[in-house]
Amino acid sequence: MDECKKFSRREVIKIAALAATVPLVGASIGTAQAQKATKAAMQYRDTPNGKQECDNCMQYVPGKSPTANGQCKVVEGSINPKGWCIAYAAKT
Repeated sequence: MDECKKFSRREVIKIAALAATVPLVGASIGTAQAQKATKAAMQYRDTPNGKQECDNCMQYVPGKSPTANGQCKVVEGSINPKGWCIAYAAKT
């Protein structure tokens, strides 16, 4: 016996629309994650702002040693652990 479910035209269109949307959503998420702000746009500098410095910011990704430059989740390029920018957010 052949027990294949038959889909209505409306169901087929909904499934096709959903299938076409999924790759677009994934692509836009990947693009958003790949984009970082420039140092100039974030007013980055290699010196701290009082006690606020990159190595105690939640956006900072440390380098190979405590004094080595690292990366930032928000700002592009090499980041000094003693630097600062307007994206500073204290670690909790």
